[in-house]
Amino acid sequence: MSRAALLVLADGRFPAGGHAHSGGAEAAVKAGRITGAANLEDFCRGRLHTTGLVSAALAASAALGVDPVALDSAADARTPSPALRGAARRLGRQLMRAARVAWPSGELDALAAEFPKGAHQPVVLGVAARGAGLGPEDAAYCSAYESVSGPATATVRLLSLDPFDATAVLARLAPELDLVAHQAAEAARRAAVEGVDTLPARGAPLLEIGAEAHAAWAVRLFAS
Repeated sequence: MSRAALLVLADGRFPAGGHAHSGGAEAAVKAGRITGAANLEDFCRGRLHTTGLVSAALAASAALGVDPVALDSAADARTPSPALRGAARRLGRQLMRAARVAWPSGELDALAAEFPKGAHQPVVLGVAARGAGLGPEDAAYCSAYESVSGPATATVRLLSLDPFDATAVLARLAPELDLVAHQAAEAARRAAVEGVDTLPARGAPLLEIGAEAHAAWAVRLFAS
């Protein structure tokens, strides 16, 4: 296993399309729920422990070798918003393109053939991590970090927030990232034995509602 592959996969410069998505931050900024570093931290913490945990568990499960088709169905069931389901599949399609070049594998090829319009991004992430020789904890860390780094980066653009302050938010969340990654990896191991229905299903209704409203905007900086 090359742990350095995790750095490549988690690097914001990896061409997986995440830069075009705010993780719900754009809608939250417009609604006045994010106005600065303090409530950005609250937003990221909430996202990490809800949809972040769900995504991390899906990614960890895929990295462990759980059936990705079943995981994609589980992701659909845990994503009530059609706008968010569409965004997850677009991100999955872009990640698939990059991952198949970086770490060619039969499993990625099979997943791409099964979902030509894109599988859910966390599922693709986990299969890509597996192809890169990484384990479930690695995939969980990558996914959990993405769940908070995306909104933090987007808020720098949306509010002209000091990048140092945005990075400090991520640093303060690091212990909770450890916790969520551990929970996600444990959930994946259980799912490998008991099935995908045992995976976390924590919801974030404001993210879902915000995503539907955001999708209808005529002018926006981010795709989601």
